[in-house]
Amino acid sequence: MPKVKTNSGAKKRFRFTGTGKIKRHHAFHSHILTKKTKKQKRNLQGATLVDAANRKQVRDLLNLR
Repeated sequence: MPKVKTNSGAKKRFRFTGTGKIKRHHAFHSHILTKKTKKQKRNLQGATLVDAANRKQVRDLLNLR
């Protein structure tokens, strides 16, 4: 049986917390920032946790069963 490959796009985009939750970055904060408000750009900074509805999908991409 061959090894199962991890999705290389996913391994660059997700990290784990100490308790095993999955962290992600916000989208829409890389370009075309002039038309976005300061509040919107500020709220897109930093990381947040992956929602419970998407947790299984991300774990499958990272081959964590």
